[in-house]
Amino acid sequence: MTMTVTDAAGPALEGELPSGKTRDALRAAHLYYLQDLTMDAIAKELHTSRSSVSRLLSHARATGLVEISIHSPLDLPSRLEQDILERHEVSAHVVPVPDHASDVDRLERVALTAARILNRFIDSNQTIGVAWGSTMSAMSRHLAPKPTHNSEIVQLNGAGNLRTTGILYASELLRRFGDAFGARVQQFPVPAFFDDPTTKEAFWRERSTRRLLDLQSAMDVAIFGIGSPFAEVPSHVYQGGYLERADYRGLSRDGVVGDVATVFYRADGSTDGIALNARGTGPDFATLRRAPRRICVVSGRAKLPSLRGALAAGLVTDLIVDEGTARGLVEDEAERPATATES
Repeated sequence: MTMTVTDAAGPALEGELPSGKTRDALRAAHLYYLQDLTMDAIAKELHTSRSSVSRLLSHARATGLVEISIHSPLDLPSRLEQDILERHEVSAHVVPVPDHASDVDRLERVALTAARILNRFIDSNQTIGVAWGSTMSAMSRHLAPKPTHNSEIVQLNGAGNLRTTGILYASELLRRFGDAFGARVQQFPVPAFFDDPTTKEAFWRERSTRRLLDLQSAMDVAIFGIGSPFAEVPSHVYQGGYLERADYRGLSRDGVVGDVATVFYRADGSTDGIALNARGTGPDFATLRRAPRRICVVSGRAKLPSLRGALAAGLVTDLIVDEGTARGLVEDEAERPATATES
């Protein structure tokens, strides 16, 4: 296990002094993690109570002043990560979650871990694409601040439907990412699905829309969950009023197993001929694959078919996944006979 105590004082602007609480939290973190003082000893040195020291240390972890990494070549998650790397050429971070955990608790634990890991992938001068959804919403609530410069958060797909414009939902999610990284936020104020493909084609020719599409094409990092019609915790696109009965029938007929940023795909990762994609506003997979780093966050074994499809489509460079789902992915593949198309 390694611990890093930084002098980064949260999202303060360059030249600003950190707040008194941040200075105290940083000092407490140095004393506790680097000098091995007890909380009682720290309380005495800082002339405060033991409970106050505990709160300062929690503040230090929550705001990114302290980063804790655990490295063990012996535990099961590490072996699973190696198996996923060898089979899919994807860097995986497996989150330990007990098998008896509910899918709601599993999602929360994976989202929290993903939020803490994300800082290592985000830096200044980046364009960062973010898809909306249940997983991204949970993740956004736990982001630790990391100030950057000249970075942009770009919405990957529209969020409007017949019930709502989707602006409040998407803007709150994006705002959390923007606040955490000190980045500009670029919203994509279009519906999730147009009624008519020709309407989308006309809208895509507009210069204001092209500006957003060009930003998506230049992404350095894309962050997304996987939508699944099978999950216990419903993906937002499947329970938020975005699809009608005819849409569900069409998805079933087309053999759809999931979606990324409201672009639907089959078990083999293919998207061609899926009617709903002609009306959807998410980036096509060729655009998504242009991003050098594509971070996928998944929880729950019910999403295994969707995860396999996303891996088959080559959408993922970095995977953050709960242990049970990772184990299911590896075990199921070990039992399947290899074919000429499998890598």
